[in-house]
Amino acid sequence: MSGPAAGTASAATTTDVVCLGESMVTFLPSQPGRLADVPSFGRGIGGAESNVACALAAAGHRAAWVGRVGADGFGEHLVETIAGYGVDTAAVRRDPDRPTGIYFRTATDRGTDTHEVAYYRAGSAASAMSPANVPYEELFAGRILHLSGITAALSADCLALLRELTAARPGRPLVSFDVNHRPHLWRGGDADASVLLELARRSDLVFVGEDEAEEAWGIVG
Repeated sequence: MSGPAAGTASAATTTDVVCLGESMVTFLPSQPGRLADVPSFGRGIGGAESNVACALAAAGHRAAWVGRVGADGFGEHLVETIAGYGVDTAAVRRDPDRPTGIYFRTATDRGTDTHEVAYYRAGSAASAMSPANVPYEELFAGRILHLSGITAALSADCLALLRELTAARPGRPLVSFDVNHRPHLWRGGDADASVLLELARRSDLVFVGEDEAEEAWGIVG
């Protein structure tokens, strides 16, 4: 496996849920307004899968997060903050050649037309995850492996990884899959959101909203 582990202890076989995915540093505005007008930002963390791990750990479950971050200060902040919730981060790998993803957002509600988000994740360390560089022994160490459709959209290698992880094989844990359809991530890629249905069908537990099913697959509830 490539790269050293970022944490200090490996995910044990008693882990309840192992979550795989990209986490990013989030820059939160100091006041409402357009991104063009916001004078300063505070720092936080974001990531659908690591958020699940943090929530599970806070509720008393044994959770681990697996991902890749850059060998930079942002990656260090992510690992330390997520570990601070009681999440096992030992299987996180640091990429010396690619940065940790970051994004900026406005303070307005996400459901409004004035909400803005600016992502800087292209070429990130997490987008380089592939079947060749993730620690399978750590991913399969828990009772449940939690994935999301966001990872599938990051790159062809990430999609190949999710296909590998959702394939039926001896020793594979129960797979939980959150469709988490993000249309902007699929624009201009080699694949489209229809692969989310493929991954959902190969999973044991699927989370999908009616709006996602309609938008990604044309399924009307």
